[in-house]
Amino acid sequence: MIHNQEVNNDLQGRGIQFIMDTDGTQFIPWDELKPEDIVIIPAFGTTLEIEQKLADIGIEVQRYNTTCPFVEKVWKRSSKLGEDNHTIIIHGKHNHEETRATFSHSSKSAPSVIVKNIEETRTLGEVIKGNISKEEFYQLFEGRYSEGFDPEKDFDKVGVVNQTTMLATETQEIADYVKQVMVELHGVDNYKSHFADTRDTLCYATNDNQDATYGLLEKDADLAIVVGGYNSSNTSHIVELCERKFPTYFINSHKEVVSAEQIHHFDYENKEKKATADWLPEKEPVKIVLTSGASCPDTLVDAVMMRVLEFFEDTKSVENLMQEIEAEA
Repeated sequence: MIHNQEVNNDLQGRGIQFIMDTDGTQFIPWDELKPEDIVIIPAFGTTLEIEQKLADIGIEVQRYNTTCPFVEKVWKRSSKLGEDNHTIIIHGKHNHEETRATFSHSSKSAPSVIVKNIEETRTLGEVIKGNISKEEFYQLFEGRYSEGFDPEKDFDKVGVVNQTTMLATETQEIADYVKQVMVELHGVDNYKSHFADTRDTLCYATNDNQDATYGLLEKDADLAIVVGGYNSSNTSHIVELCERKFPTYFINSHKEVVSAEQIHHFDYENKEKKATADWLPEKEPVKIVLTSGASCPDTLVDAVMMRVLEFFEDTKSVENLMQEIEAEA
């Protein structure tokens, strides 16, 4: 349902099955589903093709549709851009469920292409300016452009939307770059007819978490612990931010905090689990940044906090600390 192993394990423990994994690998064949089955559409949404498969089976798709309103907002914006003859540039990870869903919806109304980062966008900029051929475009962006896409015609008018869990600063950088390309091609007086000035489409939870993380980066600390699913896009971005300043440990639950001498964590850059010894400094006080991804329940963060507190003597209780904070307020 979301990119958090602990939450999904809990759902499976309650008897809920998953039709496919995050990469689209099928667990339950479509022909095993029956009209009376309940299928829950996750917060990421799903593709129009999957919605049609479910409808053909006779399953009521909308009744248990939990697609996030911010994701639907992106779809509506894409549809509007398509009505105005814009090509849609999607900032996202092409194999992420939300990006696959957004691409499916946007492709219905407009030519669409996916870029992962500013580097790929700069390459796309060279395509738009005619410095990279149509054939090279098809090779470079294989599997990430809509059917019938013609780079020689479809970049006359463009607009940028995003996977709602990407870094806001990256989306803005991409939009600013594409805007500059259109200024270069069409001039300052005419670029607005070729570039849709879309505002950021991040969900509020992702945006709040990212803003809070930037605030934490202004603090002094000995280390950072980030709690969340290892396949969570928004959590991985928070990890990347924290790693700019602190030794950072990306964990999915308090169970990863083995002891004061060892912690198990995920190396996001190399996509592997690691065990680190002597992770907790032998000093007082130890200053720890503790944060999480938007899809991580508060109970998991609380459990990590309580686990770490076990390694220290004479700690304040949560209740007493909250009373002190309220008194100061």
